Amino acid sequence: MARAATCAFVLALAAPAAQAQGLPDPLTDLPGDASRGRAIVLDQPRSLCVLCHAGPFPEIAFQGNIGPDLSGVGDRLTLPELRLRLVDSRRVNPDTIMPPFHSVEGLVRVGTQWKDTTILTAQEVEDVAAFLASLKGPSE
Repeated sequence: MARAATCAFVLALAAPAAQAQGLPDPLTDLPGDASRGRAIVLDQPRSLCVLCHAGPFPEIAFQGNIGPDLSGVGDRLTLPELRLRLVDSRRVNPDTIMPPFHSVEGLVRVGTQWKDTTILTAQEVEDVAAFLASLKGPSE
């Protein structure tokens, strides 16, 4: 199944009540790798996470303050909740400015070269979710 189709399929299966709880089933057969997820989060040109979010990332001099601080996010959100927000945060907050990292549903003004292409692969979503779930306590 194509990457874009995977997300549409997963979201279509999730009823609105289930979506409020997150996406309980992993998008891949391989578990997420927190170290790969951390590398993706800190790769500014690729994920843009630290453009909007601050967190326990001392090596990043300038961190965002538009989105919630990621410090301790693993205490605040479950792995399924993190997965849903990464796949398509619009399912939690329709007015969010956070991009859907694994959905192309409802996107407009997307360049032809990016049409039907997700920002992150399913495995990358799992990796980032694993990393974020590992962020426990006020700071790491």
